[in-house]
Amino acid sequence: MRTATGKRGTRGAGEDGFTLLEMLVVIVIIGLLIGLVAPAALRELGGARMSIAKQSIERLGSVLDLYKLDIGSYPTTEQGLAALLAQPAGVDGWNGPYLKGDRMPRDPWNHPFFYQSPSTRQGLEYDLCSGGPNDVKGTPGQPGMICNH
Repeated sequence: MRTATGKRGTRGAGEDGFTLLEMLVVIVIIGLLIGLVAPAALRELGGARMSIAKQSIERLGSVLDLYKLDIGSYPTTEQGLAALLAQPAGVDGWNGPYLKGDRMPRDPWNHPFFYQSPSTRQGLEYDLCSGGPNDVKGTPGQPGMICNH
């Protein structure tokens, strides 16, 4: 930037760039945006995991229904969800494996699902639950547990 007399303005040669004040303003703005956006993004992530857990329980429920069609009953608590991967001893009519892969399914928080048959809840044949983000243990239906309906 040259003035009418041909002299440079307030900045000399090689001094083009941002001032410390300009950099600080940009950093403060970025910090404010992160402070406002990050909590909302984390809430959405938590909601997505809850939704995935519910969908996984529904999907596993459908697989358990296929097992029941073949065998005539749901796996016992002792057989557990492992009966969907490998034929339990003494079970005829098994037409599995009913799940892909060779690993037991886990919830979105990487905890094993809780399975119990017969159900402890009225009107259900089995209990299939996720302990949720806090990995709640105990009887199905406790606060924080996500269970089949």
